[in-house]
Amino acid sequence: MIQIDKLNFEKFNGLIPAIIVDSSTEKVLMLGFMNKVSIEKTLQTKLVTFFSRTKNNLWTKGETSGNFLNLIDIKVDCDNDSLLIFAKPNGPTCHTGNYSCFNVENKSLKFLEDLYELIKNRKNELPKNSYTTELFKSGENRIIQKVGEEAIETIIAAKNNNKKEIIMEVSDLIYHLFVMLNQKDILLEDIVEELKSRHSK
Repeated sequence: MIQIDKLNFEKFNGLIPAIIVDSSTEKVLMLGFMNKVSIEKTLQTKLVTFFSRTKNNLWTKGETSGNFLNLIDIKVDCDNDSLLIFAKPNGPTCHTGNYSCFNVENKSLKFLEDLYELIKNRKNELPKNSYTTELFKSGENRIIQKVGEEAIETIIAAKNNNKKEIIMEVSDLIYHLFVMLNQKDILLEDIVEELKSRHSK
């Protein structure tokens, strides 16, 4: 993942700043400091561990609250003196109970990318007891039909002016559109690029 011996700990007297990012939302959660031992422990336990400058000892985030930061990946900057740590938070990160120490909200469209990738995996693996698997096995015509049905139901919900109903039907429509895109081997990035090209015009 990283080569600890190549990190520059000299700038901060044996410490290195570590920015923690939620791997699911890509939101910044907190900033902490790590030394060589805390990095080694983080890699070993897969739980993000810092060095406390006030208590002068190691502390694993969540060891008291239970709100651990589960390690996903570590990136090193170009000067080898800062870390970008991607983690999956097990609850609020800030001691105040907030999602982030920087008062950012837990909102992101990255879930749509994750959903698309999940559907892609379902197509390749076809696990049992999965509605998505059933759709792919039912064939292209059935998938296209479902997109049409959900589109009509979305229109009806909009005409009924029921916000909750609209949200539910649009969610169904997006899901089935993602299934159809996967069936046609069209990447989500292809759609994004098309939209970006229209915007630039």
